[in-house]
Amino acid sequence: MINFNTIQEFDDTLGVETLHPLVSIVDLSKSKMMSHMRHTMSFYAIFLKDEKNCEMIYGNTKYDYKKGSVVCLSPGQVIGIEGDGSIFQPQGWGLFFDADLIHGTDLGRRIKDYHFFSYEVNEALHLSEQERETFVGCLNMIQTEILHSIDKMSKKLIASYLGILLDYCQRFYDRQFITRENINSDILVRFEKLLNDYFKGDNAYNNGLPTVAWAASELCLSANYFGDLLKKEVGKTPQDIIHLHILDAAKEALANDEHTITEISDSLGFQYPQHFCRFIKKEIGMTPAQYRKKQTI
Repeated sequence: MINFNTIQEFDDTLGVETLHPLVSIVDLSKSKMMSHMRHTMSFYAIFLKDEKNCEMIYGNTKYDYKKGSVVCLSPGQVIGIEGDGSIFQPQGWGLFFDADLIHGTDLGRRIKDYHFFSYEVNEALHLSEQERETFVGCLNMIQTEILHSIDKMSKKLIASYLGILLDYCQRFYDRQFITRENINSDILVRFEKLLNDYFKGDNAYNNGLPTVAWAASELCLSANYFGDLLKKEVGKTPQDIIHLHILDAAKEALANDEHTITEISDSLGFQYPQHFCRFIKKEIGMTPAQYRKKQTI
C-alpha cells in the first residue's frame, strides 16, 4: 500500500509538473505509463476516467452512459487494484486538492455535504456527453486560475470554481438516481425483504437492532450512497425505514399478551427495556403498557 502525502508526490509519480502546491489538474493521457497499485492520498481526488473499450457493469445492468465515469475520493480512502506487473496509459482527467486550500471558505464549510466523496468506486458517477463537457469546462476554469500567478484572490476563486464543479456533480448524481429507477426499485425490494427476514428469526435477539451500516453492507452499497438513494427514491432515510419496521414488529408483539414487555424488548434487539419504552413513547406518544392496554379495550 502506497500513501501519497502531498500533491507534489502524486504529480511526480504521474510525471507532471506541479503548478500549485495545494491543487493540481492532470490530463492523464499525457502522464507517464502506469502500473496498477493500491494507494491512498492525504488530499481530495476526483478522477474522470475515459478508458476506451471498457464496458462497465452495475449489478446485472450495463451502464447507460459510457462517455466517462467520475470517482470522488476523500483523504485516506483506498483506490486502485492489485498490480500484476503490466503497465498502461491512463485516460481522462485527475483533479487533486488539499483540505488547506478550502479551509475558511464557503466550500470548506460545505465539503461534508457532498456525500459522494465517501461512495464506493462501484457507485461512480456516469456522465452523458453533455455532462462530460460541463465537467471538463469546470476543470478548465480551475486550470486557468491555477496558471494565473498566485495573489490574494487565488484561493477564493479556485475554491469557488471547485464548489461549482461539485454542485454539478451533485446535480448529475441526482439525475443518475432518477434514471436508474429499476435498479433503485430492486434495492428497495431487497432492503424490505432484508428487514422482514431479520425480525422473523432470532437475528435481532442475538445481534441487536439492525443498523444502516449493516443493511448497506448486505446490499453491497456504501452507507452514504444507500442513504442518498433512498432519500431520492422514497423521501425517507434508511434509519426511518428501519424504525418503521421496528415499530411494526413492536406493535404486533404488544397486541397480544404472550410475552412481557421486557421479553419483547429483548426479542427486538434493544439493549435495555427502558430504551424500548422511550422508542415507543417517542413514536406513538404512549408507553408500551398503555398501547397494550388500548388494544384490549
